[in-house]
Amino acid sequence: MKQDLHPKNYRLVVFKDMSNDYSFITKSCIDTKETVKWEDGNEYPLVKLEISHMSHPFYTGKMKLVDTAGRIDKFRSRYAKK
Repeated sequence: MKQDLHPKNYRLVVFKDMSNDYSFITKSCIDTKETVKWEDGNEYPLVKLEISHMSHPFYTGKMKLVDTAGRIDKFRSRYAKK
């Protein structure tokens, strides 16, 4: 096997779904500047997500509109009937 193939900063990271405040912890090597105190009392790096399996319509079975960037408003204003 090749030596030094895997990243050195592979660690536990908290991912937080901002649409419903659901958080989960898993291993990752993503770079982040924020940290959060987890349920076990330790501090871990935090990655904020716009959507996760807890808010995605495919997994929840609910059509929930998540529009954080105003894309729908831009589309409607651009293609509105005049």
